[in-house]
Amino acid sequence: MVMKFKNLFSRTKGGTLTLVGFILSPLSWWNDLFVNFPLSYIIAFPFGLINKSLFQPAFIGAYWLTNILGLLLMQKGGKKFFHPNSNSTEFNKELKNTLIWGSVYTLLIGILILYGVLSFPSEFLERIK
Repeated sequence: MVMKFKNLFSRTKGGTLTLVGFILSPLSWWNDLFVNFPLSYIIAFPFGLINKSLFQPAFIGAYWLTNILGLLLMQKGGKKFFHPNSNSTEFNKELKNTLIWGSVYTLLIGILILYGVLSFPSEFLERIK
């Protein structure tokens, strides 16, 4: 009986995390207008009070973070819902791996843009003419 209750609690928690994650994630068409933009604005506002030039990067950073948080919550919630007895160490390992490789790829793309390997399509077309 106790194990059933634990599974039910874990599944409920997983379902709730998945729902909150979906609301924050880029997978819903309405989330930007009603959730992520207002949250990003609220987060960026204090930075704008410090210095107006900080508002835009803070807004963009907050927007990205809300979307990433949504996807991570969906992943964590789905794991809890479908595998209520799974080990959280395993999830942390997966999360760490995902964040490391995502950062490596982002850094690589930044370097490619910085050195002109990746450029705006019209600039690329002019280079190959």
